[in-house]
Amino acid sequence: AVLKRAGLDLKSIDLFEVNEAFASVVLAWSKETGADLEKTNVNGGAIAVGHPLGASGGILMNRLLYELERRDLRYGLETMCCGGGLGTATIIDRVVE
Repeated sequence: AVLKRAGLDLKSIDLFEVNEAFASVVLAWSKETGADLEKTNVNGGAIAVGHPLGASGGILMNRLLYELERRDLRYGLETMCCGGGLGTATIIDRVVE
């Protein structure tokens, strides 16, 4: 839904940060969406930082912004689970002047 709202498709996204409490989450997400694992959690995901509850989202967003800047890329997508079956997604459009 977030891609449709932004007028983008999966191939438009340069990097993905997928929050995961378990490694199987990223594999299932990639299988379901067809997203490229080479562009996903390029510095490790939430597990790589110990999956600190309440801080994972901020850490992953920071990593996504850093990598978009470092690699001179435009679009990033972060997914987050919120507990209780909820989830969110955010698309970043890096603006270069």
